[in-house]
Amino acid sequence: MNVTERFLHYIKYDTQSDEHSQTTPSTKKQLLLGNELVKELHEIGIDNALIDEFGYVYASINATSADAKTPTIGLIAHMDTSPDMSGEHVQAKMIPSYDGKDIVLDEEKGIVMRAEEYSALKEYVGHDLIVTDGTTLLGADDKAGIAEIMSLAEYYLSHPDAAHPAIAICFTPDEEIGSGADHFDLNRFHADYAYTIDGGQVGEITYENFNAASANISIKGSNIHPGDAKGKMRNALLIAMEFNSMLPCAEIPGATEKYEGFYHLTDLCGDVEHAELKYILRDHDLEKLEDKKKYIDHIVKYLNEKYGTDIVQSTVHDSYYNMKEKILPHFHLVENALDTMKELGINPIMKPQRGGTDGARLSFMGLPCPNLGTGGQNFHGKYEYISVQAMELSVELIKAILMRYAQKKS
Repeated sequence: MNVTERFLHYIKYDTQSDEHSQTTPSTKKQLLLGNELVKELHEIGIDNALIDEFGYVYASINATSADAKTPTIGLIAHMDTSPDMSGEHVQAKMIPSYDGKDIVLDEEKGIVMRAEEYSALKEYVGHDLIVTDGTTLLGADDKAGIAEIMSLAEYYLSHPDAAHPAIAICFTPDEEIGSGADHFDLNRFHADYAYTIDGGQVGEITYENFNAASANISIKGSNIHPGDAKGKMRNALLIAMEFNSMLPCAEIPGATEKYEGFYHLTDLCGDVEHAELKYILRDHDLEKLEDKKKYIDHIVKYLNEKYGTDIVQSTVHDSYYNMKEKILPHFHLVENALDTMKELGINPIMKPQRGGTDGARLSFMGLPCPNLGTGGQNFHGKYEYISVQAMELSVELIKAILMRYAQKKS
């Protein structure tokens, strides 16, 4: 199979993860794809491929040269798709030689991807695009990364003289819910450095990401018949609204970009007696993230002084940190990728990741791990798409980066 055929095969598997699950992987259906990948790795000649008890798929390819100074390079992609939208019964369709116009995903339902709204489409005029039918996400995040790594692996097994270092491969579950590194076995993976293949446009390389925390706010109300409520009712929902109104209105995802951090309300539920709000806090600057956490505490203190002790309670947890500090001492990972892109005529795109990847946590676990683009766009929704030519170029880019490591010691 070529990279496109692989991708179209993998997106048939519904691998949506579940942030409310207490198991690993969070959904058993991820194991179906994991086992399929192990089977395919065996078929192309990688006998050591396996899936462990947590659903992680591991495999490795020996180097063409036995030079001990050549580092082992890891390639990582995740199997799960986002909880934000269904990945069941994905009906992908091909748009050959895209003409730059609006793309009708479902004529009957009036679902149209408008070129004016999605400006990145202009970069793909003339490409063959794979899109959805407007009822599910596509799954390019990150089955494109899997297809690219698998295609690369098959190339090396069928071209044993092609220069490359030792390669470690891992396909992880549950990246989309922040758990992709929870049970990652560094000893089994056994790489010196790695790249996650889990980004957007080919040419993207990310070595900066958000510092991240979560905040859960719990509010105790007091209910009584509204006709007899004066001086007695304490409406938890109104206090919840007041809490949110005290946050900076311009520090939300829809009003920020680049290095600007935010407070993001992800869940709000409750009634008069009890209400809960859930936030994610993000900032590339760790001190600014700490300021956001302190401001949450300040609002809680203010509302408790206003309404009564322990009426409002908060629980704040750090989630992951900016990998930049762990990548800078190994900046050859970025430099080799940038030099390779220039050799291939790819325009390098260096920008801060407004999110996180497995690579962020793995970098803090001792595996420096920047992120490379796959060619996909508009992840986590019905307007997701990917270019066939971009996937093919991504394979060539990774191959050339690996050749660079085989040719010089780092």
